[in-house]
Amino acid sequence: MLDFFLADKDKAATPIWLVRAEDLEGWRSTHAGAGAAWVETSGFKGEAGKVLLLPDASGAVSGVLLGTGDGSDPLITGALASALPSGEYRLAGGFDGDPTLAVLGYALGTYRFTRYSGKPRDWPRLVLPQGVDGEEAGRLARAMFLARDLINTPASDMSPADLAAAAQSVADTHGATMSTIVGDELLAQNYPMIHAVGRAAAVAPRLIDMRWGREDAPRVTLVGKGVCFDTGGLDLKPSSAMGLMKKDMGGAAATLALAQLLMEDGLDIRLRLLIPAVENSVSGNAFRPGDVLQSRKGLTVEIGNTDAEGRLILADALTEADSESPDLLIDMATLTGAARVALGPELPPFYTHDDDFARDLAAVAQAVADPIWRMPLWKPYDNWLDSKIADVSHISDGPFAGSVTAALFLARFVEKARVHAHFDIYGWVPKPKPGRPVGGEAQAIRALFQLIRRQYG
Repeated sequence: MLDFFLADKDKAATPIWLVRAEDLEGWRSTHAGAGAAWVETSGFKGEAGKVLLLPDASGAVSGVLLGTGDGSDPLITGALASALPSGEYRLAGGFDGDPTLAVLGYALGTYRFTRYSGKPRDWPRLVLPQGVDGEEAGRLARAMFLARDLINTPASDMSPADLAAAAQSVADTHGATMSTIVGDELLAQNYPMIHAVGRAAAVAPRLIDMRWGREDAPRVTLVGKGVCFDTGGLDLKPSSAMGLMKKDMGGAAATLALAQLLMEDGLDIRLRLLIPAVENSVSGNAFRPGDVLQSRKGLTVEIGNTDAEGRLILADALTEADSESPDLLIDMATLTGAARVALGPELPPFYTHDDDFARDLAAVAQAVADPIWRMPLWKPYDNWLDSKIADVSHISDGPFAGSVTAALFLARFVEKARVHAHFDIYGWVPKPKPGRPVGGEAQAIRALFQLIRRQYG
């Protein structure tokens, strides 16, 4: 349990009222007196994420109002931690949401990326509402913080080797085994597209392979795109697009965080995590537009644009993952700008052929406030990937449906998995929201964790 949670339900603590904008007058009527007068004097309107400290006669804090706006954000409590003075607090009247999400929101609001500047602070402490598991809230928050830290770290300190070291640390903590295939050994062991994408970088490409759990347990395999920096390769990105490319390993960060959650929960599964880790750089041996690459699956792949490198490394990793016929195969990647055009930064699309999985995941995602949206693997677009000189082109030659065609490309490398789902995440918060500061974010992992727990717990 995080050290700013208090489990003592009888603990005297300052009350926090969560108030919708439309209910503010009702709160003032119920709490007539100096507090109600201060609400009017301060101009507090119950806006989402606004925090108002209510003073007593001596000037000390006697209570807190948290505006929830229209009440649509169950993680709105993320606004509290940075706004409250030190002390002990409890959720009081007016709170009608999911208490577990409220506690998680509070915890997420304590996140700060302090590797290079700033100091950890002593956060105000929150009394856990009745029935809330503080240990689980802590596990969820720590997983989110792991992913955020990895994504926020600049590529100078998050190379493929650094990413492998981070994965090794998680493996060691939870008794998992891990191996890494590095550099030219990728060619020797038949991962040619991972090698091709990463060979131009100063730090060698690698495939990280983590395993945990009984060998004969249900197989859950995760694959995360680990492009630690993406220049675009010879199809060089403009500087405006390159500035955020430290986040192009967001899929790797998310799957590593999800793996941590699954191991901490002790599920009886055979967990495997595969992370192809590369930098897409420019040098004399960089792969080129028009090249034809061999893939682990045996398909030849024509390169239409070197800035669509993520699907290439994922394809080799997915081929290996699929070879074990997993019960569930999940891949996560910061893959296409087209997904952002379609759904924006907050709503990552996912693709699967399995209707039951999609329905169950959508229900769980809504319940835990981890938004996702199913997109179609639209078969008529599959021929957009036809190549005149190879088995397949890795991009279409038109401007449309880029996220869909990327998913269709990846689907060609999965045949044996019982269920496969591809997540095209953004991995970044561009505008701050309570509990979600600007920076790296692990999208969809809380929903996936809850669904995997239900299915295999």
